[in-house]
Amino acid sequence: MRKAALHNLGCKVNAYETEAMQELLEQNGYEIVPFEEGADIYIINTCTVTNIADRKSRQMLHRARKMNPDAVVVAAGCYVQTEKEPFDEGIDIVVGNNRKREIVRILDRYFQEKERNVKEVADIGCEKEYEGLALCRTGEHTRAYIKVQDGCSQFCSYCIIPYARGRARSRGRDDVTGEVKTLAANGCKEVVLTGIHLSSYGIDTGDDLLSLIRAVHEVEGIRRIRLGSLEPGIITEEFVQGIAGLEKLCPHFHLSLQSGCDETLKRMNRRYTSQEYYKKCQLLRQYFQNPALTTDVIVGFPKETDEEHKRSRDFVDQVDFYETHVFRYSRREGTRAASMEGQVAEQVKAARSKEVLEMSRRKQSVYEERLVGTVQEVLMEEEILHNGEIWQVGHTKEYVKVGCKTSENLENQIVDVEIESHLQIMH
Repeated sequence: MRKAALHNLGCKVNAYETEAMQELLEQNGYEIVPFEEGADIYIINTCTVTNIADRKSRQMLHRARKMNPDAVVVAAGCYVQTEKEPFDEGIDIVVGNNRKREIVRILDRYFQEKERNVKEVADIGCEKEYEGLALCRTGEHTRAYIKVQDGCSQFCSYCIIPYARGRARSRGRDDVTGEVKTLAANGCKEVVLTGIHLSSYGIDTGDDLLSLIRAVHEVEGIRRIRLGSLEPGIITEEFVQGIAGLEKLCPHFHLSLQSGCDETLKRMNRRYTSQEYYKKCQLLRQYFQNPALTTDVIVGFPKETDEEHKRSRDFVDQVDFYETHVFRYSRREGTRAASMEGQVAEQVKAARSKEVLEMSRRKQSVYEERLVGTVQEVLMEEEILHNGEIWQVGHTKEYVKVGCKTSENLENQIVDVEIESHLQIMH
């Protein structure tokens, strides 16, 4: 029995695909082992979203080769999809996007034919079919990420993903609900619908995200539905009114912003203005009581002046997010932004990042303080030792991490927890 070790880099979609490849290997007689010395096969699901992600991908491939020089090293995913000469990293097999479901066949062919430098990479820009991967179980036990969409057709000026993942492609609704039913039967209570550009779901099939959410809502055993990152364009009155009527839908919305300055948004090719974005947030707050709104912000985008940064920062302050994920612009070769004039110095990016992060921490604390004195429904996920005592820890529907002091094992149970102090909110 051959021993295979897998390692994931990057987003939740990548993590889903890594788990799916692992299941395929297990079903075909491979023994899954930790990513340590002693494996016969090392599979790294790579990321290429930034130059730093590329470097991490290369480092993991080198590490795998060092751990066992005789092992088969497989590089899968986004880095090898965009890299012209991936075999320079000491790789034996390259598996591009939309080919991961064939991992068993590719390995079988490799071992049978003893062929070196096997390359299975599609012309991703021409791919129109959604790659059929699925899970029967998930490593998180209580929560399952369900990939329902792949690819992106937006072409933001800083982003390489359309070139790594191809155009937007959607998974069939029945296929999604079939997987959700299997996971529910295996005890999963919460699903997170995710994709590379989730808001594009159904654009290629005549379906739409609201219809998919409603279908998943009908699955018995699932108690919660959470949505991955959304784009402002999908937040319409019809959409919000529709999801507000679904009791399983969690009021936790990650609405991608990137900048609160209209001039910067234009250079990013983001296709909305700050005020249009603000109206979307107000619409969500109109239909949901105290929803947790979170976002992403890039600081130091090319040509971003101090004044533009201030407008962006002030806008983030105005929206009053629960949490803001702040990223310093990272130049990514192959994108339009990489060749733009006016690249911002790293020390300026660092100062701007610190400023927005400090504001985000204050906002987060204020939001969490409002929970003190309330009773929250918490899906318990794990037992931890906290300040020398045993606590059960899980998340509210708004994805606030909460603990209660008890030694009773509550894993995968939904319980009402009274928030008596901010100490019960974990980070």
